[in-house]
Amino acid sequence: MHVEVTPLPGIGTRQDFQTRSGRRIGIVSYRDGRHELIVSKTDDPDACVASIPLVPEEISTLASLLGAPQLVNHLERQHAEVSGISTAQLPITPGSRFDGGTLGDTELRTRTGVSVVAVMRAAAAHPSPTPDFRFVGGDLLVVVGTPDGISKAAERLDRG
Repeated sequence: MHVEVTPLPGIGTRQDFQTRSGRRIGIVSYRDGRHELIVSKTDDPDACVASIPLVPEEISTLASLLGAPQLVNHLERQHAEVSGISTAQLPITPGSRFDGGTLGDTELRTRTGVSVVAVMRAAAAHPSPTPDFRFVGGDLLVVVGTPDGISKAAERLDRG
């Protein structure tokens, strides 16, 4: 997919791409730190049908929603022929016991047998996090393990 970056003199930049339907979807990043999600009309790529201001937490959540499923789908395809192995996304709930804690604090591998293969945060994937990787509320953990282990890991992250 080709992403176009357009300088907007005195404003910031526009980064967008064209969908199959002909719409352009992107982000305008303003010089003052603001961001807007934009969606163009199908018949006029310079005219917006939607312009939605986003705060950093919303950008992070949207990126996680869009990025984590792609990573999970990729891992599921790789594990398709391995019996008993599943892949899932588990959230770190803002304000929870593990918000601000480390991967080691969760003891997921020891207590559940589940491996954290990546952490999705904002627009970035953090592959193979080490035990000292510090979580932030809203992170999505991409985990691999048995269905039972994943269930126990979800409960541990939810209840501590």
